[in-house]
Amino acid sequence: MPVRLIAMDIDGTLLDSRHELPAANREAIVEARARGIEIMLVTGRRFDFARLISEQLPCELTLVVNNGALIKSKVGETHLRHLLPRALAREVLAATADFRSGAAVVFDRVRERQLIFERIDWNDPVSGGYYQRNREFIAECVPLENSLDEDPIQVMFVGPVARMRAAHLALKSMQRVNDFSTALTEYEQRDLSILDVIERGCSKGAALAEWARRRGIRREEIMAIGDNWNDRDMLEFAGLPVLMGNSAAELKALGWAVTLSNDEAGVAAAIRTHALGKQSRVNSR
Repeated sequence: MPVRLIAMDIDGTLLDSRHELPAANREAIVEARARGIEIMLVTGRRFDFARLISEQLPCELTLVVNNGALIKSKVGETHLRHLLPRALAREVLAATADFRSGAAVVFDRVRERQLIFERIDWNDPVSGGYYQRNREFIAECVPLENSLDEDPIQVMFVGPVARMRAAHLALKSMQRVNDFSTALTEYEQRDLSILDVIERGCSKGAALAEWARRRGIRREEIMAIGDNWNDRDMLEFAGLPVLMGNSAAELKALGWAVTLSNDEAGVAAAIRTHALGKQSRVNSR
């Protein structure tokens, strides 16, 4: 069945390990869109951080951001929005007090105060660069609960892999664990992990499914490309799931097609092979 929609992750998938967009990926995406195939960037990034990447693609596309909580157009028009109730966000923060140093509350706002931290170390060797690049969007609030004057998109935790796994266990022990969803992204080689707490039922896969229903696109007509754990349900929903060559071995063991790595323009290889019908080096598993 012809591919009508290509949904792809950004970090570790569309971008290479230097966080740059390979020219081959750009060219393959533009060609696919010219042939009438819809393009979706599906990411844990917030909109303004994802838009920087979308602007490098000279074609129409849709963005699923914050791990499925929001769907927006390239220019920022909101198509779907699921927010985390602020009372529940307060309970999440109370249950994860031991992880407060890596916590933030994220809001759907136009510019200022999108990300609220308790304290920001602008010179932090791990996160300082991120803080500097996003200075216009972030602010401090002590205690963090006082920032909750409206429903946020999510509560976010960032830190070493083991620490974020511990935070995930703390969340799973909450009495209201079934009232929210979590998305875990791990970069083990960098010892970096991001843990998002979002509205119940939100995920990359759920957002992709809702968008497909709106567009009248069958799941068999969707190709999804990803590399990490928060991509799994998106890949499970798509009729044609493709893993990056740099994906975790546990994900590759699921038996899906595996393309080249993000440093080898694996997105371009997957698109050319499965959507454009061209020869490329893509493995069957």
